[in-house]
Amino acid sequence: MNFEHLIEINDPGNPLIETLSRDQVWQGLLARVENPLPFLPGLESCTILERQGDTLLRELHFGPAVIQDRVTLAAGAWVRFDILPSAAHAGGSLTISIEEPRAEHLFLRFTYRTTLAEGGTEERAYVEYVKSAYHQSDVDCVRLIRTLAAGGPPQ
Repeated sequence: MNFEHLIEINDPGNPLIETLSRDQVWQGLLARVENPLPFLPGLESCTILERQGDTLLRELHFGPAVIQDRVTLAAGAWVRFDILPSAAHAGGSLTISIEEPRAEHLFLRFTYRTTLAEGGTEERAYVEYVKSAYHQSDVDCVRLIRTLAAGGPPQ
């Protein structure tokens, strides 16, 4: 399954939306890399196993499930999470890119690549459920980035 969507961060025409700088959004994404617990429901712990330049290898503990992912950063532009295939997980990736089509009009693009098949009716219903869950998780991610940018703790 391949799935992507945009979430608007800044809308210069809407004074009700707090404007964030590109750096504030980037710092929020870095927070997700360094401390993913507030961003990933069910995550109990995260250990950074290795750092090399703009790449990290992490071990994520979701109860008895342990997943390793490789995080790659392009400073100020995007972060990619590649889940390493294992007996417990088939692997996949999420790339979060900062887009700025006009000055101060920021978006985050979330791009998922998974091994989830999009076959028959039953599979399609499940895929739609997964897409909905991903979208909600991404909305929550943006909410946490806004909280961090305002100087509050992640919740």
